[in-house]
Amino acid sequence: MPLVVELIDLWRTYRVGDDEVHALSGLNVAIEEGEYVAVMGPSGSGKSTLLNVLGCLDRPSSGMYRLGGEDVSTLHDDELSTVRGRRLGFVFQSYNLIPQLDVLENVEVPLFYAGVPPREARERATELAERMGLGSRLRHRPTELSGGQQQRVAIARSLANDPLVLLADEPTGNLDSKTGAEILGLLDELSRLGKTLIVVTHDEQVAARADRIVRMLDGKVERIDVTGHREARAAGAGS
Repeated sequence: MPLVVELIDLWRTYRVGDDEVHALSGLNVAIEEGEYVAVMGPSGSGKSTLLNVLGCLDRPSSGMYRLGGEDVSTLHDDELSTVRGRRLGFVFQSYNLIPQLDVLENVEVPLFYAGVPPREARERATELAERMGLGSRLRHRPTELSGGQQQRVAIARSLANDPLVLLADEPTGNLDSKTGAEILGLLDELSRLGKTLIVVTHDEQVAARADRIVRMLDGKVERIDVTGHREARAAGAGS
């Protein structure tokens, strides 16, 4: 399978007074199209910094980040913004919905910035919202929705521009166990449909659903565990 994410000797260094802090130290990670990857590690291990680099919210200090074969390591702010809007989808622990907008309008936000015509954007947003089980909530605002419903809106929004990679940061962190399981089921389904997923989590049960678990420590990849889920899916598809 083609590689959609390649990190090659990637470093992210910050200055704190006279000291250098290596948030990421020489990472080498490759993720294939359609792969489901979890990122785990203790506080200060570099998970958040890695997510920011993967999401083109931050640049590496050195090394290379290829997204869909394009080196995005040295792009300017406007170029990075374009990459985020067209090639990446984001799901956050706190949902990050716009409270003044209803479900459809929230899902339409990425389409508006991409210049999609209003009628096409409305059709696409409606399709995604209904796919997420929100058909009866299309005109509700975030404050009128449960936490699980808000996260479903966030997932629909993240898929609006058919991103190359979906990035999720603790997607079940604010949800009870039953609702969290429902959201993880949606991510499982996206994985089965071939979407590339990268999920940052502290929860071993969440990570265990991925194909591989990248375990970080002190800004480095400590090890990568293979769960075997992808091979099982491939075997099931071929039977």
